[in-house]
Amino acid sequence: MPSLMLIYEQPKQFGYILLKSQKFMNAPDPLENQYTRRLRLFLYLVPVVGCLPACWTLYRRAGNEQEQAVSRLAVTLALAWLLGYFLLGIGAQEIEFLKIRLLIVDSLMTSGYFLVSLWLMLRLWQHQSVRLPGLSNLSKRMFR
Repeated sequence: MPSLMLIYEQPKQFGYILLKSQKFMNAPDPLENQYTRRLRLFLYLVPVVGCLPACWTLYRRAGNEQEQAVSRLAVTLALAWLLGYFLLGIGAQEIEFLKIRLLIVDSLMTSGYFLVSLWLMLRLWQHQSVRLPGLSNLSKRMFR
């Protein structure tokens, strides 16, 4: 009972402890190592599926600078692919004489998206930079 009275007698101190514990919760986890961070980066670069954890990382503004950059790039790649996929699909349905050509371009774009994602994973595995010349700058401007 005396400890409860101490909290009620000094609410400013309790608030200070609460703020201090919130700062501790936002601190980096000392048990998290380099391998789990790299595994998370690989997860972000998985085509289509990796966009969800990358969006979550961007939404929470979590992770270090490299995680933020890879998340932005993964989401930008996924959105560009999705936009192209839908637009080419709609074009193939509406324009009958270009249907085959648009479907071929659609399949090439999808294959390119998967190959670029695998290439970025390979570069990450080799400890190289995971940047694409025009897309990295675009993703940085899109997700500030």
